[in-house]
Amino acid sequence: MKQALSETESAFEPDIHAIAGLIADTQKTSGEIPWFKDDKTDPWDHVESAMGLTIGGYFEQARHAFEWLAKNQLHDGSWHSSYRNGLPEDKTRDANLSSYIAVGLFHYFMVTQDLAFINTMWETMYAGIEFALGLQKKEGQICWAISPDGNVDNMALLTGSSSIYMSIKCAVAIAHKTGRSIPEWQTAMVKLKKAINLKPHLFNVTKARFSMDWFYPILCGAVTEKRAKQRISTYWKRFIVDGQGVKCVSDQPWITLAETAELVISLSAIGNYQLAETVFNWIYDKRFEDGSYLCGFTYPDMVVWPEEKITWTNAVVLMAWDALYNFTPAGQIFSHEFWKHMI
Repeated sequence: MKQALSETESAFEPDIHAIAGLIADTQKTSGEIPWFKDDKTDPWDHVESAMGLTIGGYFEQARHAFEWLAKNQLHDGSWHSSYRNGLPEDKTRDANLSSYIAVGLFHYFMVTQDLAFINTMWETMYAGIEFALGLQKKEGQICWAISPDGNVDNMALLTGSSSIYMSIKCAVAIAHKTGRSIPEWQTAMVKLKKAINLKPHLFNVTKARFSMDWFYPILCGAVTEKRAKQRISTYWKRFIVDGQGVKCVSDQPWITLAETAELVISLSAIGNYQLAETVFNWIYDKRFEDGSYLCGFTYPDMVVWPEEKITWTNAVVLMAWDALYNFTPAGQIFSHEFWKHMI
């Protein structure tokens, strides 16, 4: 483990190019973006990293990341859950990991308005969304994955289903932008929203100790308005270490910058910018000397762990900053108000 953090380090404005540059430098010539050099790649975090590249203006590298997905997509529209050096490592086919490309593509479009590229990626995105929706149950929840031996795991995850809800929204928006209409996606989205809001028994309760289960229903826009504010308030003390950030798991002393940044995005999404900025201020000095961000640290001993510079963690910190200050037109991609006028 790295030496303990100083609690007196001054806050600063993120170095966008240093952070996006880290992601670009980690990206392989194939377009694949691992967690860090020579580590694994998973499709969800790969897309998140591509979004960081887009915010930083590394548009060619972002397109290359999406093209890598197109080249490695399986026949059923899915991807393997993880790869290492271009080869499948975990052959589980995860619905959330396979649909998140829609969020990355719509984010890219919001910044660049590059409709031609979005059209080239349509079939890839369409197949990923269809794979996820093929695992949707009658009550709306989505089975999380198909195992390597081809069996559907009927367990539904609240975080995963929430993320898929965001993916479907972005896919519907892309369909509109490209002159297409797929009403079945909107029907599926309505069913999924109802499940997230009204049928908590459908989702695996053992994951409730993870902070993502707390705020992802808000982050994705399925839980809104009064219900969203109540959800933030109800579980605040379970996951928040005041002045430091969000615990990844409620009963473990590990604060992660990714979860903290995602909470910032969630708070920004419901218009609570003051609290979002306060939370962001807790983490935006938690950085290495090169300007990139830590993955996390233990509390209260303040020991950095792990020591690696994680691509997707850095990407989501940029996304949180963008959500707060609208550095790019994609800063509002998670805003509930934005989506009222979109689909």
